[in-house]
Amino acid sequence: MNEVKVGEIRIGKGNPLVLIAGPCVIEGEAIVLEIAKELKTICQKLGIPLIFKASYEKDNRGSEKSYKGPGLKDGLKILAKVKEEIGLPVLSDVHRMEDVDPAKEVLDVIQIPAFLCQQTSLLLKVGAAGRVVNIKKGQFIAPENMAGAVKKIHSTGNQQVLLTERGTCFGYNKLISDLCSIPIMQRIGCPVIFDATHVVRNYGIPSEDPRGGSPEYVPHLSRAAMAVGCNGLFLETHPRPSEALCDASSMIPLQEMEELLRQAKAIHDMVRRWGIT
Repeated sequence: MNEVKVGEIRIGKGNPLVLIAGPCVIEGEAIVLEIAKELKTICQKLGIPLIFKASYEKDNRGSEKSYKGPGLKDGLKILAKVKEEIGLPVLSDVHRMEDVDPAKEVLDVIQIPAFLCQQTSLLLKVGAAGRVVNIKKGQFIAPENMAGAVKKIHSTGNQQVLLTERGTCFGYNKLISDLCSIPIMQRIGCPVIFDATHVVRNYGIPSEDPRGGSPEYVPHLSRAAMAVGCNGLFLETHPRPSEALCDASSMIPLQEMEELLRQAKAIHDMVRRWGIT
């Protein structure tokens, strides 16, 4: 397994649990900085390396009327503040090739959305940007077939690739977590992150509807992913999830993050001592 480096953070076999966390989408500078500060405090207390995540644009919303974020220019300005004022590396999705060049000037990790994980032109452009790439596994793809997406990034000379498991389609509007996906994708040669918040979305129901997600299962899934040896967790969080403008029904309340992470780290550390992760 390749070791991936995000600044001083090392991700991969034998390294500590890493957390990718933040709100689903940038709602404004004040709330982003609030969440980043609190996450940094929690992670410093627990000794967990943190990469801050927030999308400057969500381009795969269920309705054209849904909030999509502040956009590239304003969103990157806010993420740059997180880097400068809070001192955290930052990650965001990139949906189109023309966004890559400005995004790479700010982002430490460029994320390929699940629906675009086979988009060759985008993968090649992102790979050539020279940043760490996090590819979210499409809900419609077998884990072993993510080797093709990784190969596209590697063809640009970029070996710094993470893969994120976020569930697999199970009939209409339902995802399941096949935890075998984690070791399968690790055998491709990449550290694997487990996204425990997107997998509990109930698709077909608006994310602001309480029926649109089952966040009570996030701790169970997170602990299970640690047990099979994943290298990191991807968790979306918000101080007031019911007021969030995107994925309100699946994000974890910020005040519940510390206990969840404490449990996850304990399991990860035990498994790491066995040489599994």
